[in-house]
Amino acid sequence: MTHVNDRYARQRVLPEIGSKGQELLLNASTAVIGCGALGSVQAQLLARAGVGRIRIVDRDVLEENNLQRQVIFDEEDVAAGLPKAEAAARKLKKINSSIEIEGLVEDVTPRNIEGLIADMDLILDGTDNIETRYLINDACVKHTKPWIYGGVIGTTGMTMTVLPDEGPCIRCFFPETPPPGSLPTCDTAGVLNTAPATVASIQVTEALKLIIGVEAEDYTLLTLDLWTGSYRSVVVQKDKNCPCCGQGRFDFLGAEEVSWTTTLCGRNSVQISPSRVTVLSLDDLSRRLSQAGKVSYNGLLLQFQINDHELIIFPNGRTIVKGTTDESVAKTLYSKYLGN
Repeated sequence: MTHVNDRYARQRVLPEIGSKGQELLLNASTAVIGCGALGSVQAQLLARAGVGRIRIVDRDVLEENNLQRQVIFDEEDVAAGLPKAEAAARKLKKINSSIEIEGLVEDVTPRNIEGLIADMDLILDGTDNIETRYLINDACVKHTKPWIYGGVIGTTGMTMTVLPDEGPCIRCFFPETPPPGSLPTCDTAGVLNTAPATVASIQVTEALKLIIGVEAEDYTLLTLDLWTGSYRSVVVQKDKNCPCCGQGRFDFLGAEEVSWTTTLCGRNSVQISPSRVTVLSLDDLSRRLSQAGKVSYNGLLLQFQINDHELIIFPNGRTIVKGTTDESVAKTLYSKYLGN
């Protein structure tokens, strides 16, 4: 009989999970890539369900507009200027201190993705851009790691479980990245806060099923529109000519020496990731930049205000340039104040 004071009592009595399933959850490891609207819900549900080891990876810093939909954070986190991964890890350790929670303030790139997922049982997609999803797809197919895709825009969302070597990957139905400007973004379409909460809940449900050994009956892409109340499930076939899982090409994983420049959704910001592994002394940089503008340093990241722009600088050289969506302007500021 399940003891009523057991943290997981309500799951142990579920016939779909039971005590055996709960033990499998406690022994499982999951990486949440991106801790925004999707990832913040995913991480919280996984922790409360008792998944034994959770790794949260996110590159971004909190802003007030995040609070509308990123449910794990609060105004104190924003005021402290905390990175999302760090803030989420602190919260989750208060929610469930009996499991292992790791928050990594990292941009997911071809250089580090394989290391980030190597010791994980499965991966959840909480990202906000196509390129990173294709990168996750490459790495998971290469290393036969199951992952669960999810995306949200406006009032709509979609999700699909990818089981490498068994079913299709995302390049089976989206072979190539869409051209810039061809898809709506959260800047132009907005986000209904219940949409990421719903999609993330479905993703976590599928993750729990995978962990306890529930086999997929078919491979489907689920799309939904919460405003109209419509749900549609489309069966996706594995494509033998798929560039990734069919032909074994890992195009996004192979771009290891590329300096990544990314316009951040809804942020009026550009992120620049250096092409080489870098370790900065933020103490030294803080003293140097204070001669040119206003500097704030909290031990985790450095914020540098210069005229109408703000540079948020991380120890690995990754920098978010706020106040512009022009990549050339961002690169100019980066080069001027941090060098090449």
